[in-house]
Amino acid sequence: MDRNIRWLAFGAVVRATGLSLISPFIALYLRNVLGLGYLQIGLLVALLAVLPITILPFAGAIADRLGRRPVFLVSLALEAGGVLATGASMHAQFLVGVLAAGSLVSAAGAIGGPALSAYVADLAQGADRTEGFTWFRIGWNLGFTTGVFAGGALIGVIGFPEVGFAAGAVLIASTSLLALVLEPTPYDRDRARGIARPTGGSRAGTWNVLARDRGFLLFCAVFAVLELSVNQWQTTFPLYANTVVGLPYADIGLGLALNGVLVVVAQAPTTRAAHGHRHTSLMVLGTALYVGGFLFFGVVELWRSIALAGFLAAVLVLTMGENVLSIPTSTLPSNVAPAGEVGAYNGAFFAFLSIGQVLATTLGGLVLALGLSSPVTWAILMVPAVPALLVGQRWVVPRISATANRA
Repeated sequence: MDRNIRWLAFGAVVRATGLSLISPFIALYLRNVLGLGYLQIGLLVALLAVLPITILPFAGAIADRLGRRPVFLVSLALEAGGVLATGASMHAQFLVGVLAAGSLVSAAGAIGGPALSAYVADLAQGADRTEGFTWFRIGWNLGFTTGVFAGGALIGVIGFPEVGFAAGAVLIASTSLLALVLEPTPYDRDRARGIARPTGGSRAGTWNVLARDRGFLLFCAVFAVLELSVNQWQTTFPLYANTVVGLPYADIGLGLALNGVLVVVAQAPTTRAAHGHRHTSLMVLGTALYVGGFLFFGVVELWRSIALAGFLAAVLVLTMGENVLSIPTSTLPSNVAPAGEVGAYNGAFFAFLSIGQVLATTLGGLVLALGLSSPVTWAILMVPAVPALLVGQRWVVPRISATANRA
């Protein structure tokens, strides 16, 4: 594996540690410190994704034109600044500041995500590309495990703002490390010499390439709808577990840390087992595991005496779904992209995902605000996955070449 991918994986450990110290707990801060309602939280967290949605369609094209490495490093610097600002705003209990800082962090991720995907795609092909994304994901989740476990324990002791400041310091360290060790990709070097150019030739040309690829756009739309169910994992699931079920911060941190550990342990074997299988089949299997995990939690949560055990068991099943679904999500957009438009294709794909995430957060807050029973709540939230999978199997699979669809 290319040394730069190894550095990315190592840097992801530190970066994810910093982000996960505070980011997974922002919804709990809004609820338990600022006293906001579920629907308000859902709408405000969704608001944080508005700016990234406007950026993502351009972020991939920017990475194709300005280079993968410089765009990625700028995004990391913005991310670190946003997390420090989050800690300062929490200290002042300034809601607008928390939202603005969170929006900056989200925007930084939108800028850097397509550049990162294109960076890895430049350095690896075929199964090696899948492995490259896998090791980055393992590194990320190793850091996520450390961060959420520490964050859940520390917030109850020193408070949200202090943990936010610590998270910003960790991100400054990770950004400095990657700026020192990451090299330009072959595409970056060719671009600097005037050799590598996007196949569209211009921004308008890039949009024309994307607009003509109806199969890819339909694939993006299917994943966006799947996010309405799958992305309940990000905000609704821990929020429900804490404020409805009554699990403390430390238990939430333990469950999220279990998620990270399971990714570190199981992602590589899962990826190896997926080699040769269709990405679209992995999409179905991963979604089914997500749906099963949420519905299981909806039922077992009725017995509060085993709520923690049920929460951890649901995390286990959900993480299995995450491990499987991450393979097509991280790899397939690069596989189907023309050589000069890898960044643009990843940008378009992540833009669709962000739209789904905004709607998922809003839907989660709305359903929680209804105060329905746990099984009904989670059954409603899983409904969007059904038509998405049906459309995917009927119209998306035939449009993807067999080569691109192989993990």
